[in-house]
Amino acid sequence: MTDPKPLSKTVCLVAGASRGVGRGIARGLGEAGATVIVTARSSETGPRTEMRPEAVEDTAREVDAAGGEGHHYLCDHTSERAVDELVHWALRRFGRIDVAVSSVWSGNEGYDGERYPDGAAWGTPFWRRSAEPFGGFLRGGPYAGLLLARAVAPAMVAAKSGLLAFVSFGTEEGYLGDVYYDLAKTATNRLALACAEELRPHGVTALALSPGFVRTERVVDLGHADRATESPLYAGRALAALAADPAVAERAGQVLHAGDLARHYGFTDADGTRPPRFHIDPDGASA
Repeated sequence: MTDPKPLSKTVCLVAGASRGVGRGIARGLGEAGATVIVTARSSETGPRTEMRPEAVEDTAREVDAAGGEGHHYLCDHTSERAVDELVHWALRRFGRIDVAVSSVWSGNEGYDGERYPDGAAWGTPFWRRSAEPFGGFLRGGPYAGLLLARAVAPAMVAAKSGLLAFVSFGTEEGYLGDVYYDLAKTATNRLALACAEELRPHGVTALALSPGFVRTERVVDLGHADRATESPLYAGRALAALAADPAVAERAGQVLHAGDLARHYGFTDADGTRPPRFHIDPDGASA
């Protein structure tokens, strides 16, 4: 990326951007000069998920500070109506959406580093836990991704261009260590593949992005920062590199790892390092 602002004329929408990987992606796109619409449920003037301090307005300001143009919008990404209204607003305001990213993930809400709200630990055998929480994993992950995809696709298809990315985790190496987490990520990866197949003839690219064990605010709060492999910005720079690549369509349907993309495109993490692809420990906590 020789141009310091390769996305200066690009309009991006990042769903699930109040904190974590979503915030890092918004910042990475901002570094590349993009106009970034950041959305989430948590606001400094309203409700916040799990009463956490992070808010979507903070992310918009970080986009501005990074060199882009940030705009915030409150949205419940598990509501089809709310997502449709968001996309309609964005198209009225900016005229187009060039890049849409679903980084919505509520599967870890209530997880205290040891147990989920239902009392199950990471990796508890499926026959020893209730199936009810699985609905939350699906709704706060692949279902939210599908709602965003179906809302932005018509405008991208009409424009015959666009990049649709789903933040997920690679499942090609085998089981991820927890049945609900594994199924949710597998569904998201398959969603990327299916969207890619249907959008490819219309000039639109869909793919999945797999970060490593990210040093998110939650990970820090749980005391696991020393186990993290990278900052949220690493995924952001990966997404920015993909968005700026004129040959990104060649990657349609794939699950792309941030560490692999860093080596290919030459970017680094916030501290100047280049962490390799992360490999999950099936006996450890999820990334």
